[in-house]
Amino acid sequence: MRHALGRRATLAAPLLLLGPAARAQAWQGQFRELRMSLISSENERDAVVRYQPFSAYMEKQLGVPFRVYRATDYAGAVEAMRSNQVEFSRLGPAAYALARKVMGERVAAIARERDDAGSEGYFSVIVVRADSPARSLADLRGKSLAWADPNSTSGFAFPSYFLRKEGIEPERFFSRTGFAGNHEMGVLAVVNGSYDAAATFWNNERRGNVPRMVEKGMVPAGAARNVWQSPLIPNSPFVTRTDLPAALQEAFRDALLAMHERDPAALRALSSSTPQIAPATHADYLDVIAVTEENEARRRQRRS
Repeated sequence: MRHALGRRATLAAPLLLLGPAARAQAWQGQFRELRMSLISSENERDAVVRYQPFSAYMEKQLGVPFRVYRATDYAGAVEAMRSNQVEFSRLGPAAYALARKVMGERVAAIARERDDAGSEGYFSVIVVRADSPARSLADLRGKSLAWADPNSTSGFAFPSYFLRKEGIEPERFFSRTGFAGNHEMGVLAVVNGSYDAAATFWNNERRGNVPRMVEKGMVPAGAARNVWQSPLIPNSPFVTRTDLPAALQEAFRDALLAMHERDPAALRALSSSTPQIAPATHADYLDVIAVTEENEARRRQRRS
């Protein structure tokens, strides 16, 4: 046993003596490519196009081919990390809570967007068609509501939690609820008349799901309006598997935080109103985790 321990120590010693550049080369030799999963908040074609400049930037910074994959649903992005199919991910806050539930400390939040107003958060809103007679949440009693995804923060976790805090049980208040599949499909269901209202994300009049859909020509300007808004939600985190080499985790985080200086065009492709990516930690998402845990406890209680 002493011989085995001594041999491991002898093998590890040369790595400890390597400088940062050499250690980077050490991890680069372990990966033919690096991969990042995305939640399905928008359609696959648009998501992949938006992240092409990001992929090129990361490949240049890390020196290894970098691929971005959009999962079919929020849980799929988490599963890709859990099963080691990807090294990194861009998760919604509630999807990050799911990742911590199934992966524990093997996953960690490291960065998130900061918008041009200095905010590092966004809101859940409930939207209706512009010509809807509903002017407030109370007017939606007995109407239908589309959630986005079971693991969406703004499209399910926050609105279901905070509606209950306001004395509204969604299952009894609305005549019908269902999952649209993602945020864009929820808004389209409202605009097309399949649902009376939908839960989605919103930052301000210029930024959010509906403004982005208007920019892409998916819905006309003024097609929908908000009738309810949640408390602030921390912006979606970039996350890393913590079982990766420490030098790789550090290089990815540093590349994110320096993106506004090294490739502002790639950052603008992610969001025209995001001038910088800021540091994030697990502690930033403790409130979201508490919300998802209470929602899950209520679901278990209803099933029992």
